Amino acid sequence: MDAADLDHRTRTLSGCIPPILVSRLLELGHEEEVEFQAGRGEWFCAREWARLIGDQGRQARALEVLAPYVMTGWWPAAQVQAELLESWGRAEEAIALVRPYARVGGFKLEFLARLLARHGRLEEAFTSLSAGIEDPNLAGALVDITDGAARDEEVAALLAARIPARHRCDGPWCCRGLAPDTAIGLLASVRERQGRSDEAIALLHTRQITSVNGRDQLADLLARQDRIEELRAYAASEHHGHAAQRLAEVLEERGDVEGAIAVYRQPGDSPAGQCHDAVQLAQLLARHDRGDEAIEVMRTLADSPDGTQDWIVDTLCTLYADHGRARDGLAHLDTLKARRDGEEEWDFFRMRLRLMADGGSLDEAIEQARAHPGGDTSYAARTLSDLLAETGRTEDALAVLEPHAPANRDALAGHLIDLGRVKDTVALLQHREPEQATHVWTGTFSTEPRP
Repeated sequence: MDAADLDHRTRTLSGCIPPILVSRLLELGHEEEVEFQAGRGEWFCAREWARLIGDQGRQARALEVLAPYVMTGWWPAAQVQAELLESWGRAEEAIALVRPYARVGGFKLEFLARLLARHGRLEEAFTSLSAGIEDPNLAGALVDITDGAARDEEVAALLAARIPARHRCDGPWCCRGLAPDTAIGLLASVRERQGRSDEAIALLHTRQITSVNGRDQLADLLARQDRIEELRAYAASEHHGHAAQRLAEVLEERGDVEGAIAVYRQPGDSPAGQCHDAVQLAQLLARHDRGDEAIEVMRTLADSPDGTQDWIVDTLCTLYADHGRARDGLAHLDTLKARRDGEEEWDFFRMRLRLMADGGSLDEAIEQARAHPGGDTSYAARTLSDLLAETGRTEDALAVLEPHAPANRDALAGHLIDLGRVKDTVALLQHREPEQATHVWTGTFSTEPRP
């Protein structure tokens, strides 16, 4: 067992039993197999087994399970052991374990700092994080650990010093280190918790990049502060549609469903925003048992010039299926197929299969799939296998996948587990291709030419 091999297998989920299948083994009562594999270098088995027996009070045995992994110097093993030690009330041991790793900075230092702060050692955590504030994750951790600690002005000064007077990033990779927009967002969080919401709002209005991962911090702040009219005005100008989404969420939470619907029906300037609003509106209508209206919204979008994107059609077909209108969904796909001179790409044919299965024509769907030009591919096999498994035909699902085993390893293993063939499952998952390399990710990119 060595760190490089562990790192490669867990990052790529190759040659090992992945977490989701470890959970399946435990759910189906195969604890002995998980324990056995934990002692044979299967990290995800070791991690879950240590957690399980630790919760049962067998702490010494849990540490024995993790020991060979921790001894390699591999950080994920040390992190799990530290988390367990902390959960058992042994925080000082956890701190001592993690401290040598934290010297390299980054997320290891963040982990240590948060651990220190949780256990009354805020000053040490503050010092280490403030020294590394150019790292956005460390800056975020600094804001988090000082909540309620009377250090807000110190944190605010550190953040404000990293917001230039004129320069603003126009993309996510513009500035190295703590980007101005990130510093603005963190400073706004500090000002909000100080009760200085007006300053926080003014700060957020200066951002160049307004949305991160589909959420808009300003919209969320206005909603928390119950400044609905300001949120409404912001939603009218924010072109991604995320502020409108937050406004509609607030109105829906308050029981004003019609008001939420009206938000999404407002015409937008951005095609992306209009598309976003249409999908959100359809989901809102569906949540309130207005399926026919939801379908009409998505059908209008699907009939638009850019509406033949597979994800839009898929959303529409899902609504048809969920509301017992599989035939209407098939009719829509027939129309699209006719526009393409009778050709249907697999992504659209996959939707057809689902609708046919929901309409009680699973066997016919399978026959059509096998006759499709893409029917002998690995991804087609996965689709057919899922349909068969959902109807309880696990043996048939397995037979469909077996010719495409390398590309559908996890799905095949799942069916083997369901059939009680645990040893076959493990052998399949632990098979490794000879060309696989082992390399520990260091966080940097090589400048050397590839061989």
